Amino acid sequence: MNAAPSFPSLFAAPTQAQIQEEFKTKWQQLLNASASSTLSAPRNRRFQHEAWLQQPAALLSAHVWELFSDTLQIMVDQASLPADIQKKLSFSIMQWAQAACPANFLALNPEAQQKLMETQGASLLAGVHNFLNDIQKGRLTQTDESGFKLGQNVARTPGSVVFKNELFELIHYQPSTPTVKAVPLLIVPPCINKYYILDLQERNSFVKYAVDQSLQVFLMSWRNPMPDDNDGVHQATWGDYLQHGVLEAIQAVQAISQQEQIHGLGFCVGGTLLSSALALAHAQGQQPCKSLTLLTTMLDFYDVGPLKAFVDEASVLMRDWQIGSGGLLPAADLMSTFAFLRPGELVWNYVTDNYLKGETPAPFDLLYWNADGTNLPGPFFSWYYRNAYLRNALKDEGGVRINGHELDFRNLSMPAYVYASEQDHIVPWESSYRSARLLKGSVQFVLGASGHIAGVINPPANQRRHYWVSDTVGVEVDPHEWRVHTQRHEGSWWPHWAAWVAQQSNDEIAAPKALGGGQYAPLYPAPGQYVQVRAL
Repeated sequence: MNAAPSFPSLFAAPTQAQIQEEFKTKWQQLLNASASSTLSAPRNRRFQHEAWLQQPAALLSAHVWELFSDTLQIMVDQASLPADIQKKLSFSIMQWAQAACPANFLALNPEAQQKLMETQGASLLAGVHNFLNDIQKGRLTQTDESGFKLGQNVARTPGSVVFKNELFELIHYQPSTPTVKAVPLLIVPPCINKYYILDLQERNSFVKYAVDQSLQVFLMSWRNPMPDDNDGVHQATWGDYLQHGVLEAIQAVQAISQQEQIHGLGFCVGGTLLSSALALAHAQGQQPCKSLTLLTTMLDFYDVGPLKAFVDEASVLMRDWQIGSGGLLPAADLMSTFAFLRPGELVWNYVTDNYLKGETPAPFDLLYWNADGTNLPGPFFSWYYRNAYLRNALKDEGGVRINGHELDFRNLSMPAYVYASEQDHIVPWESSYRSARLLKGSVQFVLGASGHIAGVINPPANQRRHYWVSDTVGVEVDPHEWRVHTQRHEGSWWPHWAAWVAQQSNDEIAAPKALGGGQYAPLYPAPGQYVQVRAL
């Protein structure tokens, strides 16, 4: 008789036994507490409504869900698996757990049931209406979008588009002070979103803040390519975005300001594009930037956080096959990817509120921007996906070649201000720190509180959050050693950055009376045309 096949265990025997014993103990404790009506409030904020505490069965289901979710995650963490497989499995378990949360189901959600009874069914009808509207839009509604309009209450800092090509519009902002710094500032936002994350409303606009610091501010507004565009933008490459995007913008700013060097600021992938363009300019014998500011930017992609779950050779090959030679990466793909990095907060929370409870989300400018995604040219994205996220080749000397030139960030010798957010799940702060170490010039590294967006968009008037800097050690030390030597400062990092920029060039001139200049005459008012094109 043949022996039954044996399979290698993912756990050492003592570990497996310990996990089982801990689960059984906690399970019995839940049953005992439920029987004696002494169950405490669940940890997860999705169960904070009093209706969960008032219904014993619902309260027990919430605790059981937390126990199963925690145990599954412990099993993944303790499994003997390669690191990349372990991360993917952990991500998958997290997705399953969040989807299975009892708050997502009308039959298991006492809060939604209570509202159904109180409204005599009106909440359910409203939820069905919300669901059908979202089906029609092709995306989940996260905010009341009716309260925002570009150029009126978002992206409203005065300025004019002074240059336009097939990839971007260049906005020149109206000075708000009688004199301005002679050396202008060019802001390069990410092209995977619209630029106005940096120019939301007057109270939280980084653009307006920079203008009010007597800076001549220019900004690139990237084009949102659409499926019916037929001018070749579907074939645009990473090299096109450097040569005909960032470097053309720099040349325009140099000409308008009549300055040989400018200040450059890049946010997220905009910082990667700006740094790559400056490395390309150096290879071409040019030094167009006097200083460099990078906000939540990766140049070294050694740790990409939970996005690692989407990165492997098979996934990259699939994108190469789909769009590597032409076509578009749809905005919906990017938006769903980022949303499911935090599905409890950015997906299922809205399923419960919008559909089960029939509520309309509150107006929120940041979430309005978040819903306004952009498509990307396929060749551009495929190159970035492979060479940054899969190969991590941008950090290597000669790791990539663009237009016949090898790029090397170590050739960037201008002073640099590098900001990272402590809780950033898209650009982990240690990756930003490692990126700063690639730069040759002096580096001021700043670590701010909160996440990828909220940490950056933190105006001083709010008097919120804090940041850390070190006056004693630089980025040559280990990031956690650097952290030991930092000093915490309350409030926004924006004034600290403004003071740093002022130190790089203090000369002032009379504010220009007209925007643009020479061949760069104003075309139409900000926010321009490209930003108005919606992908969804």
